Amino acid sequence: MKEAMFYEKKDDRKVRCTLCPHRCYIPDGGKGLCHVRANIKGKLYAESYGELTSVSLDPVEKKPFYRYFPGKMILSVGSYGCNFRCSFCQNYAISQADKTSVATVYTKPEELVAQALDLIPSGNIGIAYTYNEPLIGFEYVLDCAKLARLKDLKNVLVTNGFINEAPLARLLPYIDAMNIDLKSFSPYFYKRVGGELEAVKRTIATAAGSCHVEVTTLIIPGENDSTDEIDELSAWLASIDRELPLHITRFFPRYRMMDKQPTPVDAVYELAEIARKNLKYVFEGNV
Repeated sequence: MKEAMFYEKKDDRKVRCTLCPHRCYIPDGGKGLCHVRANIKGKLYAESYGELTSVSLDPVEKKPFYRYFPGKMILSVGSYGCNFRCSFCQNYAISQADKTSVATVYTKPEELVAQALDLIPSGNIGIAYTYNEPLIGFEYVLDCAKLARLKDLKNVLVTNGFINEAPLARLLPYIDAMNIDLKSFSPYFYKRVGGELEAVKRTIATAAGSCHVEVTTLIIPGENDSTDEIDELSAWLASIDRELPLHITRFFPRYRMMDKQPTPVDAVYELAEIARKNLKYVFEGNV
């Protein structure tokens, strides 16, 4: 556990977390919506600091990155918690968990970087912060990324992009690539999962000016699969950079969305073709 960055102290030992747009107002003994930022006697702590639930050496394509070191491997690590509440989450067992409901292994930043270095002979290029939402573990990601950069390792984020501008600016100098979920181009859809479309759009635009960015949209039947929405979404990405890669991926029933059928394969290919009218690089996933 480490004292958190980006918070304000209030009266009666309450604090305001300013890491993400939720700006949680947390009483003494409470936690933010993410389950990991905890108020202890008027100070905010990063409770999940160094507490890893998942560690794996993965192909970079699995993140997914198709235009960033294809054919290479990356040490992928995750903790627990998330600042979204997606009913279709693939990693809900850790993303919706808290400290009491998941097993973790404490790993110091120095230990994680040493593991990454040891795996270079296996094709490893660095560290991917992924599986749950990495940005809610901001302090750990920042500390690891700084050390990794000193060792010429790449730092990669797989994220929902829901973070405020100041912490993003603090982290970006150490980040080499990001895959950002753009879950929909509908503010209503984002409200349902507990986020804000404009905040995620801001992160994508800002990050694209600083590091390599790829974007992923999971296509859910009846939710975000209209041709008009994908045309609008891809046109907006093209307004930033026509060469921004977009992954159009197929949905399978998960978590609390077991009533949906998998996305028809033909629909994934159709929507990808629509996106290609605006973007140079569009990839179908999970088909």
